Amino acid sequence: MEREEARRRAKELTELMTVEEKAAQLKYDAPPLKRLNIPAYNWWNEGLHGVARAGCATIYPQAIGMAAVFDEELLRQVADQIATECRAKFNAYSQEGDRDIYKGLTLWSPNINMFRDPRWGRGQETYGEDPYLTKKLGVAFVKGLQGDGKYLKTAACAKHFAVHSGPEAQRHEFDARATAKDMEETYLPAFEALVKEAHVEAVMGAYNRTNGEPCCASKTLIQETLRKKWGFLGHFVSDCWAIRDFHQHHKVTSAPEESAAMALKTGCDLNCGNTYLRILQAYQKGLVTEEEITRSAERLMTTRILLGMHSTDNEYDNIPYDKVECREHLHTSEEMARKGIVLLKNNGILPLDKSRLKTIGVIGPNADSRTALIGNYHGTATEYITLLRGILNEAGEGTRVLYSVGCHIVKDRCEHLAWRQDRLSEARIVAKQSDVVIMNLGLNEFLEGEEGDTGNEYGSGDKQDLQLPLVQRELLEEVVGAGKPVILCVSSGSALDLSFAQEHCAAVLQLWYPGARGGKSAADILFGRCSPSGKLPVTFYKDLDELPPFEDYSMKNRTYRYMKTQALYPFGYGLTYGKVEVLGITPEKQDAEARLKVKIKNTGKVKTDEVLQIYIRNLDSAYADENYHLCGFKRICTEPGQEAELDFCVEEREFTVVDDEGRRFRDGKRFRFYAGFHQPDKRSCELSGSGVMQVELEW
Repeated sequence: MEREEARRRAKELTELMTVEEKAAQLKYDAPPLKRLNIPAYNWWNEGLHGVARAGCATIYPQAIGMAAVFDEELLRQVADQIATECRAKFNAYSQEGDRDIYKGLTLWSPNINMFRDPRWGRGQETYGEDPYLTKKLGVAFVKGLQGDGKYLKTAACAKHFAVHSGPEAQRHEFDARATAKDMEETYLPAFEALVKEAHVEAVMGAYNRTNGEPCCASKTLIQETLRKKWGFLGHFVSDCWAIRDFHQHHKVTSAPEESAAMALKTGCDLNCGNTYLRILQAYQKGLVTEEEITRSAERLMTTRILLGMHSTDNEYDNIPYDKVECREHLHTSEEMARKGIVLLKNNGILPLDKSRLKTIGVIGPNADSRTALIGNYHGTATEYITLLRGILNEAGEGTRVLYSVGCHIVKDRCEHLAWRQDRLSEARIVAKQSDVVIMNLGLNEFLEGEEGDTGNEYGSGDKQDLQLPLVQRELLEEVVGAGKPVILCVSSGSALDLSFAQEHCAAVLQLWYPGARGGKSAADILFGRCSPSGKLPVTFYKDLDELPPFEDYSMKNRTYRYMKTQALYPFGYGLTYGKVEVLGITPEKQDAEARLKVKIKNTGKVKTDEVLQIYIRNLDSAYADENYHLCGFKRICTEPGQEAELDFCVEEREFTVVDDEGRRFRDGKRFRFYAGFHQPDKRSCELSGSGVMQVELEW
């Protein structure tokens, strides 16, 4: 349905409402209007990596793990499947008369904030640290959720607008100060792309202030940037209870009705929370007009009409409940997990040869943990396949598998010293009895996540440092000390300091939170059913010494684009079992864009998935990135000996720079392109044993 037609119908419907009825529709739990045949609707639903909090659903890898796949089309497929399950649930629940929370068609996903600092607990929800990768994946995800039918399949929501990436403990009163250059260069591009290219239906404001203005009532962000500059036509929603923060924490208002008025007048249409219960009081006091209430009500009814809620010809009304957790979706989840697992180190031990192994030791608190599979904002799975289960299934009857939990995931206040000693002894025994040890250490949603939504040891959701919990570090040292080869599998949604593992372990795999069946996918990698092909969407730093304070939103020394020191594992890095090489790169001018032809060849002995990455550097402008930036990527699969030529279009925007006032423009004539399977830094070359090809273009 065309938006103009939906707006016309929404306007006609809204004209029939009283001011009280219109005001009531601005709450996330909108009541029914029986005289107008409008059912109740709860706007709050989540679809970050599967339909969340609404019973059984396919649990895909956490967003950061899907970002590691570097595959727009596969992510769009995942989003389409999430939308299918969301529709199936909505249809079934509606028939039961159940229109409660987490059962609607408005999915408050994706999270496209920049993962600028590895301490941020919610960074796992994002697509990483790079604006280009984030916008490409975000656009694909939104298109998958919203579909291309007559009606919206579901309504996606870009969050959290705009400058939001910790600290979680201070988010309700925090003021994120970002320069005009950093705003245009880093924090805003993904939001702009989702509005202009994907036509995202909703945008959610952040809890914090940005440069002094509360994000859910920011004239700069909502009116000047989102509506006027980018032409956003959908609705704007507050983060949950963020408007209450105006008077309770930010202290920019003194009463709830003033906060409600401030948000509504600026353009926040929907309130997740209860502050908009005071809209009528604000109206009676003259703080808002009926026209302002009507404007937001019309926008919200437009979205409902675009979703086909008031139609009789909606193709999505017939999606059956048996699409939930169907075999096709489970296979896609497993595929996404396999392709997102990143091989960080391999001394040749992988893939494992079962014929040479009599006993495999599996050790660690995450090895048989369901929690280590799912990350935050998740649904419930019918079946969970942990790493231990995956290894047991793959090892078969010919290989013995010994298991020890080793320790709790973090030191438990009630943990007895005797229990710890028993488990350490057991871990040492298992290691000594095994030909190879597979350890599964790391974090879970209770150690990194959202403030108020976790029970982690620090209370806020953020990490204090990049270390594994102390009990796990002690366990790792004990097991390594047993003298057997150790393969470390890391479950986390963020970068950790894996320096000890890099030095002492035979292999290191970053699993992320790989979804409900992630243990099967990890076993496929470990035993060579497929070659690993994930790439890091974030930098793994050696420590925090090189980073600015967490509260500093300057991009100086942050991420691969601006850092001046060497990473432990760089952005874009990831090993495979095969070998694919770049043979040549040819640039060609084409209007305002450029075309690159890149020749590659599989010179290894196995079928290999790889991610070819293109980086660009402006050689002339004083406003260019400190290093270079990603401007293209493509996932490929090649057979041994196969050659291929890949075409890349480098968009006009990638040749621009941003000055200190936030103005984007073309500056300079000389550009250098890099093509390879990682970024063109020294550390990536050292770790992978291969370089990148480069070529210059004068324009």
